[in-house]
Parts: sequence; C-alpha cells; structure tokens
Amino acid sequence: MQTFGIIGGGAWGTALAQVLRRAGRDVVLWAREAEVVAAVSVAAENPIFLPGITLERGIRATGELAVAAQADAVLLATPAQHLRAIVTRLAPHLPKNVPLVLCTKGIEEKTGALMSEVAAEAAPDAPIAVLSGPTFAHEVAAGLPTAVTLAAADAALGAKLVAALGGRGFRPYLSGDPVGAQVGGAVKNVLAIACGIVMGKKFGDNARAALITRGLAEMMRLAVAKGGKAETLMGLSGLGDLTLTCNGLQSRNLTLGVALGEGQTLASILAVRRSVAEGVTSSSACGALAHKLGIEMPIVQAVDAILHKGAAIDREIEGLLARPFKAELAPSRA
Repeated sequence: MQTFGIIGGGAWGTALAQVLRRAGRDVVLWAREAEVVAAVSVAAENPIFLPGITLERGIRATGELAVAAQADAVLLATPAQHLRAIVTRLAPHLPKNVPLVLCTKGIEEKTGALMSEVAAEAAPDAPIAVLSGPTFAHEVAAGLPTAVTLAAADAALGAKLVAALGGRGFRPYLSGDPVGAQVGGAVKNVLAIACGIVMGKKFGDNARAALITRGLAEMMRLAVAKGGKAETLMGLSGLGDLTLTCNGLQSRNLTLGVALGEGQTLASILAVRRSVAEGVTSSSACGALAHKLGIEMPIVQAVDAILHKGAAIDREIEGLLARPFKAELAPSRA
C-alpha cells in the first residue's frame, strides 16, 4: 500500500495525512472547504482546523472525491453524522477491493448504526478496517509519540495497513475486533462530556475517577451486546482513549461538559464552535441503542437527558447517586 486518500480536511484528517506522508506514502487529502484545499496546497498548512502545524511537503489536497478515491486505501475522517452521505458519494469512484479505514468515532443518530455498518451499506463491496485510540490531532500532527488500535476482521488487511501507517512516532496495534474498537471510540466521547460536567461542578477528582471506571463498565456492556469483546475495551481503543479524553483539556467533549457544568447552555456553547463534539449526537444514539439492546448505561443516558431532553444537571446527578448499591462485577455465569 503506497497511495492513500483521506476524506475529511479537519484536524484529524490533516493529522493522518502527516502520519502517512512521514511514513513515505503518497497522500491526497479531500476537504469540503475550498480554503482548506488552497491552504494545504499552497502554504502546506491548515490554519482553520490545525493551526500552528507546518505540513509535510508532498501532501496533495483536492475538492474532488473522485481524485481522492484513486488510492490503495481510503481513510474516512469525516464527522460521524455525515459519513453515510460521503461514502454514498464516494462509492462509485472507488476501484475494486480498495479498503475503507474508518477513523470517525461515533454512532449514527437516526439509525443507531456503527460506522462500519453505515459504510457497509453505502459501499458494500469495500473491505473495512477501523482506526481508533487515544489521539489528539495536534499532537499526532506534531509527531509526538502515539499508539492506536487498527482493527480489522481480515487479519491480512489489518497487517498491511499497520505496515503502511506505522512509524517511530505512530504505533498501530492490530486487533481483530472492529466492533469493540468502534464502541470504545463512540462511548468515550459521551463519558468525556459527563467528566467535564463533574469538573465544571467542582465535584473533585474522586468523582471523576469513579465516573471513568463505571463508564468503562457501560462501554464494555454495549460492546458485548453488539458482538464485540470486553477485553478490547481494556486496550487503546477503550481504556486508553477514555483516559485521554476524560483528562485532557484538548478534548472538545470534555470542555463542552465543563461549560455545561459551569452553567452555560448547550446552544450557547455550540454557537461559538466550528469543530464537532461527537459526544453530543452519540449520547442520544448510544442511549437509544442501549434501550434497544436491553442493557443499562445510566451515565450515558443521563448525558442524553441533559443534552436532548431538557433534564436539569443536578437532578440527573442526584438520580445517579441514588441508584441502588450493587456488586462491582457481574456474577459469573459459569
């Protein structure tokens, strides 16, 4: 694999272009915004979404999906709720057997579908892999050490992608569980909003640690119910990503939660942001999916109620604190 198309000219797509170019690959970056295409092509920078980073020379930018599709593999780094529309437009231009690598973290709000399910419907002939893990785009683009999960049902495809993406500063670890990797990437954004609320309310580090741990239990529950493996969530795409997003103030979801906890409204927070906080839509999608699958995700459902159902933050917190005491681990079924 030598030639890569990247769909999405935001911070993460641009950072991935850096990774691939540093690994010696030929890279074409597709962006919706004409100003991003121009800045990458002329000045080797993306000041709108990734300010302060000088891009590797040789990254080509385009506004034509057909151009980016002519590659050995295509990485998708668009917002989750736009993935279906983008892949539907992209699919007619894809050469046969070109894999799609899903770098988007979320669950489709209208359908409750994982990103792999969305991509499989929109481009049924394309092999699929998932890239997820603890990654702040700015650090990745700057070349700081990063480790990620590369998950694929096809182990041979996964190994080829690891070899193509990997380098000294960007270390992919191979997994055979795309479902678990996707659930981790989606749910951690919702839990980061909850952690931000805890920080904004000044409830302390004990409360945040408890929320992260119980949130991890919810994440595992959903992964298993969707056919994934609980142990996947103990790796980079689960615990690793959760730890980063719930502690690092570079996280859009965490800072959104902090603002909510301090008393700002969701509408006022979103009005001054250009970048997407995926946890906002994923909260309702995860909550609905948990209900459909018959599993408990009280933290996720509390965030959904606060963001989308007009629930008061203090009331939802009291509801969580009033839940019955129970064993930390579910009884063994053996």
